[in-house]
Amino acid sequence: MTYPIAYQLYSSRNFPPLADQLPILKAMGYDAIEPWLPAYEADPKLFRRQLDDAGLACCGFHMPLAGLVSDPNRFIDIALTLGATILIPPYVTIEERENTPAYWQFLGQKLAKGADAAKPHGLKVAWHNHDFEYYALPDGTRPIEHIFAESGDAWFEIDCGWIVRAGADPATELKRYASRIIAIQLKDTAPIGTKQDDGWTATGDGIISWGHLIPLFRATTADHLVAEHDNPSDWQAFAKRSIDYMKKIGL
Repeated sequence: MTYPIAYQLYSSRNFPPLADQLPILKAMGYDAIEPWLPAYEADPKLFRRQLDDAGLACCGFHMPLAGLVSDPNRFIDIALTLGATILIPPYVTIEERENTPAYWQFLGQKLAKGADAAKPHGLKVAWHNHDFEYYALPDGTRPIEHIFAESGDAWFEIDCGWIVRAGADPATELKRYASRIIAIQLKDTAPIGTKQDDGWTATGDGIISWGHLIPLFRATTADHLVAEHDNPSDWQAFAKRSIDYMKKIGL
């Protein structure tokens, strides 16, 4: 089985215009993109036309958690316009975070409420992790556990690179949340302490043993993969090396 492969447009936010990147990504072999706010915000219909012209789909998009809570219909409309099926809140700021199980349980409840609102439209909600969900709270539990204990029908876009950065094991997390994982980000990281490109690399160029993880990918409910790099100095080199590696190892 091979997966559709999406490219997270956040990776090349520093190399506008984004519309010019779309045909390049298609030529590299990408099937879809995963945009972040504000890439699609100004004119979702225009953005959809640009995707269609390039022959790319939109599997899902990143959006604010606050938008899912306070203005879900707006983002549901955007999803329907883009042809996306997954709404993905990816982050809460350090100022918002609280070091208590109750805070993270409430975040999970917000996801559950958003998932309930999206479901009648044939849409899904998924949480995207960073590193902070894997750092232990004072009682020894982790935020990720509390999020998914309360998140109802919400899914999980798992970011393997951030899990490694947090000192956790992506294999363990892929097994634990296999039935919730709807998308897998193959974000790779250089050895800790690397300064170039903020320590991120193209998929296959870092320290993650992807070959070891492939059987675990197959055991999840993921229906697509995503390439992402937080700060590449050469976005095209990152994008091309990543998709070539994914295809080389049979993904």
